[in-house]
Amino acid sequence: MIFYKRNLEKTLKQFAKFPIVAILGPRQSGKTTLARHTFKNHVFLDFDDLELRALAHRDPKGFLRKYDNKYGIILDEFQNVPELLNYIKVIVDAQNRPGYFVLTGSQNFLINEEISQSLAGRVGILTLLPFSLSELAENKLLKEGQPEITIYRGGYPRVYVENFEPKEVYPSYIQTYLERDVRQLINVANVYTFQKFLKLCAARVGQLLNFTDLAINCGVSVATIQQWLSILESSYIIFLLRPHWVNFNKRVTKTPKIYFYDTGLVCSLLEIDSPKSLSLNPSYGSLFEGLVIADFFKQFFNQGLSAPVYFWRDKNGTTEVDCLIEQNAAFTAIEIKSSETFSPYFFDGLNRWSELSAQPQSSNYLVYAGSQSSKSANGNLVPWEQAGDLVSSIKKNKK
Repeated sequence: MIFYKRNLEKTLKQFAKFPIVAILGPRQSGKTTLARHTFKNHVFLDFDDLELRALAHRDPKGFLRKYDNKYGIILDEFQNVPELLNYIKVIVDAQNRPGYFVLTGSQNFLINEEISQSLAGRVGILTLLPFSLSELAENKLLKEGQPEITIYRGGYPRVYVENFEPKEVYPSYIQTYLERDVRQLINVANVYTFQKFLKLCAARVGQLLNFTDLAINCGVSVATIQQWLSILESSYIIFLLRPHWVNFNKRVTKTPKIYFYDTGLVCSLLEIDSPKSLSLNPSYGSLFEGLVIADFFKQFFNQGLSAPVYFWRDKNGTTEVDCLIEQNAAFTAIEIKSSETFSPYFFDGLNRWSELSAQPQSSNYLVYAGSQSSKSANGNLVPWEQAGDLVSSIKKNKK
């Protein structure tokens, strides 16, 4: 099988100093492939295997002893047997074996407070999302000058490894997610209602989250919508971009925006069936914006860091910045435009931000769908293909 280089590999090797390494992320994002590639001598155990899972449930202590070896163990889809953690903790405390236990999970089982407290100081936690822009470029999978193709295809490795058309992959992915993960986590009386909820979320990419609107359209309570959104977050389907409450004597919005980690998944939910139809779709601008913002999260996660990524908007919506990145105690403002043709007015919002924040215009960035890069008094013009390395570039410039 083809192995495409992943940016998380270097960080994963560094995190192997922990006795337990957890690689979290959505199903089919490449966690298993990366773990097996990095830890070739580890015993591999897949807890999607019902017999193996039953054995671990029945005798967890004996299970771990049976597979003990001098290299280590990869426990794949670990969310299926989280009770093993208590026994792993005992083994870890008794023996100092860096990188021995490698856990992968398509649900964030470590958000459980009891689990996270018991593993404090013992586990290094990493997140692997679908391919980032720089990974697509490095593996020669990025269609230069054609963002609509990248948005439509998304970043799930299976599309590229097995040369599938997105419409051959994503509908079955969504159905599998609904049937397996969602029904494991919550009691959904009608899975079709949840699927409708997913489609409604896809249609609202880049918009302020409105619980009441979603509840009315789904025919469920606001509390149910909040629970369902939590499920989508914990299984790495969506993320909520939080507003930064920087208040320059103006009231600011405190409502998050909704985005998906993968734009190919959104296109499938919106029944967009080709890059051409995507380019003509009213959602194209929001999806382009979502591609870039999700990639900022990937860039931080691939370094083993949380993502200090926000947006800023005043209460009236008259002044907005698509993205704020906080690094070295300073903010970098980024505007994102899906136009291939640059226009000076694209910098208007960034210039207004600089006036209010007293941040220099030279630290502002405009990411657009064109191919030319430049620096000016207004800030930095960055082609979308180069946005995949923007977090590192900003960090260097801030030093």
